[in-house]
Amino acid sequence: MADLAALAAEITACRRCARLLRCSTAAAREPPRRFAGQTYWARPVPGFGDPAARLLVVGLAPAAHGGNRTGRVFTGDRSGDWLYGALHRAGFANQAASIRPGDGLALSGAYVSCVVRCAPPDNQPTPRERDRCVGYLAREIALLSGLRAIVALGGFAWDGVLRAAEQLGHAIARPRPRFGHAAEARLGPWQLVGSYHVSQQNTFTGRLTGPMLDQVFARARAACG
Repeated sequence: MADLAALAAEITACRRCARLLRCSTAAAREPPRRFAGQTYWARPVPGFGDPAARLLVVGLAPAAHGGNRTGRVFTGDRSGDWLYGALHRAGFANQAASIRPGDGLALSGAYVSCVVRCAPPDNQPTPRERDRCVGYLAREIALLSGLRAIVALGGFAWDGVLRAAEQLGHAIARPRPRFGHAAEARLGPWQLVGSYHVSQQNTFTGRLTGPMLDQVFARARAACG
């Protein structure tokens, strides 16, 4: 737990990507009306959850007015409502919503993180920004010694998990495993399961439904043993 806390402090202090830091602080300077007057985190966002996690959930990056505002990944936005609702139904969270740190949310057996730690413009990090950041994910994975399953939310997260596994010395199958909803791949000791991202462009259009997300987490729970 102390090692994860030290890593979280290192992530928060990171200043390697000037473009991403500009985006994060710009969102804080010009918030939408519903968040006017709130103090934004506006720094890199570390992972969150149970240090004894058997399940890791990986997203793309903090949302400009979600995790970048609250300082906790998938917290304070619609994507977080979908994710923590699904984790609650699967028995990994004690409540179905996450509004802000200190709201009572606790994860049991699960940890939530992302590939890139700052809010990127248009949710599109560059390959160089991804490569600077993915080492943090690899280190988180290494510190979560009880990990058995990883859910990747979207193709960017899927690719990021594969890259993190390679950094940790695990061979990736050839041809390289392809992302898809409910796709699976074995990465060393971990079972990787793909899901469409819980973004509004997927949930509002019906590309991702609650039952589809529940199916992914049921498979992940089974892989956790």
